[in-house]
Amino acid sequence: MVSASIRGCVRWMTISAAILGLSAKVAFATPVGSVFVTGHDPDFHATLGATLNAQHIIQDALTFVRNGNTLPVLLLESNLNNIPLGDHTDSEAGIVASGYTAGATPGNHYVKVDATTFSSLSVATLLSSYSAIVVPSDHGGTLTEQDLAALDGRSADILAYLNGGGGLFAMAEDGDHSGGSGAKLFGFLPFLVSSTAFSEAESGNTLTPFGLSLGLTNTDINGNFSHNVFTATGGMNVVDVDARGEILSLAFRGEFSPGGVATPEPSTILLLGSGAFGLLRMKRRRRQ
Repeated sequence: MVSASIRGCVRWMTISAAILGLSAKVAFATPVGSVFVTGHDPDFHATLGATLNAQHIIQDALTFVRNGNTLPVLLLESNLNNIPLGDHTDSEAGIVASGYTAGATPGNHYVKVDATTFSSLSVATLLSSYSAIVVPSDHGGTLTEQDLAALDGRSADILAYLNGGGGLFAMAEDGDHSGGSGAKLFGFLPFLVSSTAFSEAESGNTLTPFGLSLGLTNTDINGNFSHNVFTATGGMNVVDVDARGEILSLAFRGEFSPGGVATPEPSTILLLGSGAFGLLRMKRRRRQ
């Protein structure tokens, strides 16, 4: 005959398993966004400089922010007006060199839109059509004042897109672009007000353990140039730092708000812990 204590243990394990299953369903049912922002300008160096290093940054960043979503990415590029400034090139060429081709079908494809078209796309359309938004660098690439203003003007929509499961990859911004200088750098992510323009040769840069987990190597983040650093994280994970210890890249997967980020995993862990602790207390009370 099965003892009462064994029956109680089996019952406790069954209830615990149910809580685990329910919590897992809740965790997976909640969409999470993914963001990668960097002071590197790999869209420039994917075709000029240490090209393989830059291409690897683009590839690994897009793999992270797409998070398994096979829909094409959305590239914001209105024009090539930055190129006459010097030290700029076509960002689209850098995306192509990194293995993406133009097309609206699933796979490693991209759809290029200008600022006007971008401003007209609803959050629902963004979520149903694109796995991630790709923001070129302004120093090195084709991000203009017009593009940046369009992004900043849709900050709330971009956060909604991210919290609906979308991704965003944004490259270096230091204000060296055409069309004016009124738009905030990285203003479309309002918690990243700590971006500081700083151009430097990539030497002595190092990845954090989190950066290494993305598939990057220290070779990938050295050998070219970077154009801004971040003096705070906004709650995101540090990907790499320069030789002075300044933050070059940040990435995060979770929930986003104007004031920072919040990952759902701790709440899930808290739920599981609370449930298990409650069951244990019930069992002890019954024994007493």
